[in-house]
Amino acid sequence: MSEFFDMPSDLQNSYLGLVVLHLREALLPVLAGLLIALPIAQLCIRLRWLYAPVLWVTTVLYAIPSLAFFVILIDYTGLSELTVMIPLAVYSLVVLVPAIVDGVRSVPQETLAAATAMGFGPVRRYLQVQLPIATPAIIAGLRVAAVSSISLVSVGMLIGNQGALGNLLNSGMIYNQPRLVWLSVLGTAVLAILVDAALIVIRMLLTPWMPREATR
Repeated sequence: MSEFFDMPSDLQNSYLGLVVLHLREALLPVLAGLLIALPIAQLCIRLRWLYAPVLWVTTVLYAIPSLAFFVILIDYTGLSELTVMIPLAVYSLVVLVPAIVDGVRSVPQETLAAATAMGFGPVRRYLQVQLPIATPAIIAGLRVAAVSSISLVSVGMLIGNQGALGNLLNSGMIYNQPRLVWLSVLGTAVLAILVDAALIVIRMLLTPWMPREATR
């Protein structure tokens, strides 16, 4: 059974190493995208006219094919992980910004008025009232962004073997070993399922007030 997970020497990684690399290249951009999306979403909430242009820009950026995005970045970041991770962070914005905006806008006005009456300023109200209530919508956006990012990492195999598990697709074709292709496809699918499940658990822990039926 261990032979099934043997990796070609040119990959310079064990199968577990490729799994860890895949998670790093997929999830760090989503985290970066979340940190960027939070202030952008807050601006869109305060300045309603800004929301449509921001959505337009993020949608246009998302429409750029990942390979073309990689080629543009190669001159600046070389054949490195950053060349893969930067586009993934940008792509996540098209999901995360609307998720945060819609979640925060769903907070009842009575709740905001009560927070203001208690002396909460705009920043404190946003961090301690609006974001916690918007958590289910934000986690839903994170689930979509994370699964999409895990899938797109594999395209990095085309730029200097930066595709983590996706590198196995190329190696499988070079060495005519179907098991490497299966390890890549199944490994990516399992990672997406596990990360999605982990985010569901996180949502359940952060939103204990939600009805169990809604959590399901």
